[in-house]
Amino acid sequence: MEHTGTADAAPKRARVRNRRGEGGRLREDIVAAAMELLDETGDERTITLRSVARRVGIAAPSIYPHFPDQPAIMLAVVRQEFDGLTDSLRTSVEKAGDDPRRRLYAVCNAYLDYARLHPGRYRTMFGGLWLPDLGDSSLTEQDLATLGAESMQILVDALGGCVGAGQATSDDVPADAVALWVGLHGLAHQRTISRAFPWPEDISDRVITALAHLNPADG
Repeated sequence: MEHTGTADAAPKRARVRNRRGEGGRLREDIVAAAMELLDETGDERTITLRSVARRVGIAAPSIYPHFPDQPAIMLAVVRQEFDGLTDSLRTSVEKAGDDPRRRLYAVCNAYLDYARLHPGRYRTMFGGLWLPDLGDSSLTEQDLATLGAESMQILVDALGGCVGAGQATSDDVPADAVALWVGLHGLAHQRTISRAFPWPEDISDRVITALAHLNPADG
């Protein structure tokens, strides 16, 4: 969605002060407000301490006990989205049944569906525009290194299942899972920016089959 106005123009909501012990609720409200701004504007640059505080209905300094700076808010937003992606991938595997090949396809297609259904959030998760210089924020290398780890493990496990069943010939499952993810990410990205391109109907199957080193399907 294109950014058509300033985020600070959103009406300030009246907020009831949290009772003692409800600080976690304010933290959740801050993250929810940042997510709303991202969905409305499609631009992570509109997520500032001031715009978030205005959306929640608090003074900007009230954010500091929960988030030391704006990148910390963005990290919470991105982590929440990765949790949503992980849940989607896990659900797809559970619904796919016991066949390893079908489970791998379910994971890959669920990933592509997530990118298609949530393009703004997906771009923020993987685009890197929100990432600050580590020396200028509260974030650490460990904070960033662990993003998406659970989602990647689901893909690794699905590919490993195919290898174990003799349906794929990968001799380095973690590395090939990364290669498969790169292919899926590239397809998801190009579909978003090259909508008029005449994509083959089976392009996702071709990417999955090649990068997962899948054997030809029986029958």
